[in-house]
Amino acid sequence: MSKDLVRISVMIRTEQLNQLHALDVNISGYIRDLIDDRISNDTIVLSVSNETKKLYDQVISNSGQTDLDLEPYVVDALKVMIKDKIKSMQKLHDSL
Repeated sequence: MSKDLVRISVMIRTEQLNQLHALDVNISGYIRDLIDDRISNDTIVLSVSNETKKLYDQVISNSGQTDLDLEPYVVDALKVMIKDKIKSMQKLHDSL
């Protein structure tokens, strides 16, 4: 995916702008994420805590990064999770 950016004009309601500013959301990054999610065939949606969402917004949305930049870290985390589950299941098996 190209990281070339173009400037566009978007109209939103004043209330929406105020809420996004109150949440310290980078609107351009947020819109890019929404577009990527909408046009992608390979999209996952995660429900996370408010703390995780704020961290995501800071690290990804507000820094010009994309979900593709995050993907290797998600894969690593899932591999760790699988190892933990295997250990847990092995302990269960051994206890039988």
